[in-house]
Amino acid sequence: MPRTDSVPPSLPPTRDAETEGSERSAAPSPPPVRRAFAFWVAAVAAGAFETVLAVSRMIADGSGSGGEIAVGLVVRLGVFTGALLVAIRMRRGRGWARVALTIGLGVFGLASIVAEPLRDLATGESSLGDIADADAMDLLFGASRTLHVAAVLTAVTLMFLPAANAYFRTERARRSSLKSRLT
Repeated sequence: MPRTDSVPPSLPPTRDAETEGSERSAAPSPPPVRRAFAFWVAAVAAGAFETVLAVSRMIADGSGSGGEIAVGLVVRLGVFTGALLVAIRMRRGRGWARVALTIGLGVFGLASIVAEPLRDLATGESSLGDIADADAMDLLFGASRTLHVAAVLTAVTLMFLPAANAYFRTERARRSSLKSRLT
C-alpha cells in the first residue's frame, strides 16, 4: 500500500518494504553471491573482448561475410545481455537465475568454449604447438579465453557455497511469506 504520510505533493508516494514486491532482497546479498556476480560480469567482458578480437580477425583475413559477422554479433549481444540480466536476478536471490546461469553458461557455455580445443587434443592435434606460431592477437584471445573459463568456473562455485545457499533459501522463504501476506 502506498505511503502518503509526510510525502511532499510534488513527489510520487513511495512503497513500503512489505509491499515492494519480491524483486528486491530484504537483506544485501552475502559476499559469495556478490563475488559470483562480479565474476559473471568479468566472464561477459571477456566474451565481449573475444568477440571484438574474432571480428577483427575475420575482417582482416576476409574470412567472414558481413552477414555472417552481423548474425554472430547479434547472437553474442543477446547472450551477453541475457547473462547480465540473469546475473542481476541471481544477485537478488532468485534461485531460478542461479540454476539458469549454472546450466546455461556453466555447462553449455563452457562446453562451447572448450569443445574445439578438446577435439584437437582427442584427434592428436596439439594446441600447444600452435603457440609457437601464434601472433599477438592469438595470444590475447587465448589469455582472454583462459580468464573467461576461470571466471565462469569461479562464479558457479561461489553461487553454491554455504552462505550463498542460505541466502537463496532465505530469499525464497521471504518471497513466499510476502506472497501469502499479500493474498
